[in-house]
Amino acid sequence: MRRRITSLTVLAALVATLLFALPLGIAVWQYYHDDVKGDLERAADATALAVSEDLNAGRRPTVPSFDGPDDEAEGEVGIYAPDGRLLAGHGPAVGGPVEQQAARAQEDVVIGREGGEIALAVPVVSGPRLTGVVRAALPLSQLRLRIVLTWLGMAGLAVVTTGVSWLLARRFTIRLVRPLEQLATAAERLGDGDFTARSPRAGIAEIDRVGEALGATATRIGETLERERAFSAEASHQLRTPLTGLRLQLEAALETPAADPYAAIRAGIASADRLERTIEDLLSLGRERRAPRAELDLDALLDEVRQAGEALLAPHGRGLRIMRQDPPPARVAAAAVRQVLGVLLDNAATHGRGTVTVLARDAGDALAIDVADEGPDLGETDPFATTPSGHGIGLRLARGLAEAEGGRLRLSRPDPPTFTLLLPATAPA
Repeated sequence: MRRRITSLTVLAALVATLLFALPLGIAVWQYYHDDVKGDLERAADATALAVSEDLNAGRRPTVPSFDGPDDEAEGEVGIYAPDGRLLAGHGPAVGGPVEQQAARAQEDVVIGREGGEIALAVPVVSGPRLTGVVRAALPLSQLRLRIVLTWLGMAGLAVVTTGVSWLLARRFTIRLVRPLEQLATAAERLGDGDFTARSPRAGIAEIDRVGEALGATATRIGETLERERAFSAEASHQLRTPLTGLRLQLEAALETPAADPYAAIRAGIASADRLERTIEDLLSLGRERRAPRAELDLDALLDEVRQAGEALLAPHGRGLRIMRQDPPPARVAAAAVRQVLGVLLDNAATHGRGTVTVLARDAGDALAIDVADEGPDLGETDPFATTPSGHGIGLRLARGLAEAEGGRLRLSRPDPPTFTLLLPATAPA
C-alpha cells in the first residue's frame, strides 16, 4: 500500500509538472525569439542612424560593434548598397533575400532566416531615395543553445520537484499507513479473541472513527461473550435442581421396592418435563430480544412451584406450604419468575430446614413472593456472594433474572431465612 500511494503521488506530480512545462516551454521558445528580434532590430536601427550620413554623402561607412543578446556571443552587422553589394561590416558578399526584400519594398523591418543565421534588415533612405540597407544577424545555434539550456534547467527543476514529491509522499504515506497497519493489527488481535485490543489515535479523523468503532465493537463482543460465559455457568448450575429432584425420586423408588413403580415412573416423567421446561426457559431468557411480557398467570406458576417443591422436599420428609394474600397482577416473563422461584426452592431444600413457605402477597405497587424456611440464622453473611465451592451462583443468577424483569430479589429477613422477590405490579385499568 505504501508503494502504491507513493507511486500515485509521484505520478500526479509528474503529470502536473508536464502539464505546466509544455506551455511554459513553448513560451520560453517564443520569448527568446522575440528577444533576439528586439536585439537585432535595436542594433540595425542604431547602425542605420550611425551610417546614414556617410551613405547620403557617398562615403564608405564605418560599422559600430554589436553585442549579441547574451552579451558574450557577438552578432554581425553589415551595410549593403541598394544593388546588394556588401559595403562594410560582416555578412555575405551579396545580400540575400532579406536584404533584397528590404531594398525592394523599403519596409521598416524585414526578418527571416538565411543559412544558419537569423537576419534582420532595415532600409536606409534619404527622402524617396534608398541609400543602403543595414543587416544584423545572429547564428541560430546561439539562439537554440539558449533555448535548450533553459529547457534543461526546467527539466532539472522538474526532476528536483519530482524528487521532493517522492520524499514528501514517503513521509506522509508512513504517517497515513502506520495507523492503518495498527488498525489491522488490532483487528487481527480481536479476531484471535483479545477483546482488549485497541488502535492508538492517529490524529486523522476518518481513521480515528474507524478505530473508535472497532474499540466499541470489541467492548460489546467482550461483554456479550463474558455475559454468555457467566450465563452458561449459572445456567448449568440451575439445571442441577430438576436433576436433583429426579435423582431423589429414583433413589426413593429404589429404597422402597414394594411401592408402586408406576407412581415413581410418573414422578420421574414429571421431573423430566420440569427439566425440559427449565432448559427452554434458560434458552428463552438467554436471548437478548424477548417477546412482549404477558400478564403473569400466578395460579399456574404456584401450581408448578408446588410440584417442583414437593419433588425436592418430600424425599427428605419436609413439607411445602403455599399461601396467597390478595397478590396484584404483574406483567413479567413467567420463565424468569419460574427460574427465580426454582433457585429459591433449591436453596431452601439444600441449605434450609423444616417446612418451606411460599407466600404471594400485595406489597403496594409490587407483587411480592416470599420464600422462607426454618433454617438457621444467616446473620451478616451475604447469600448472593459466590464462594470457592460454587455456592451462591444460583442466587446470583436469580437476582440477575429479577433485575432484568424490572424487579428485585433480596434477603428480607435473616432469621428465619426469608427471600423476597419483588415484581412491578400492573396498574389497574
